[in-house]
Amino acid sequence: MATVEVTFTPLPAHVRTARLVATAVARRSGVDEALLDEVRLAVGEACSRAVEAHRRHCPAEPVRIEMTDADERFVVTVSDHAPTPAPGPLASARDDHGSDHYALDHDARDQDDRDHDGGPAIPAGFGLAVISGLADDVRVSSTSSGVSVRMSWPSAAAPA
Repeated sequence: MATVEVTFTPLPAHVRTARLVATAVARRSGVDEALLDEVRLAVGEACSRAVEAHRRHCPAEPVRIEMTDADERFVVTVSDHAPTPAPGPLASARDDHGSDHYALDHDARDQDDRDHDGGPAIPAGFGLAVISGLADDVRVSSTSSGVSVRMSWPSAAAPA
């Protein structure tokens, strides 16, 4: 299959559209019907994280989604262009391509102990923890140009 790319203005209303598109492409790629809700939810979490990062740091830049099926896997990559933090207390590991893989959300430095209504804030990295529970394989890469969340699921053609 050819790669499907979608870019959208970083508005929360567009996250629903991104989920619907990802679900349709996953279905066409042969992802099992039982996994489609997981695809929809994981893509929604990744897009919501990217939209929030863009709204704080670069509201004019679009969020990018790339979907493909490769090596009997359906792969979705959600990329943002928000600035990344300088290396600090977050544990990271550098890969062969010069990217840092963070265990926690790159916006952790912007989190306060309380949200704007005075209640407890959702912990940094919570969305990534949810995504990790929904996708078979999750990789978070941080470069100077932003953060990418890569998620994948087996396609129907994959051996059981």
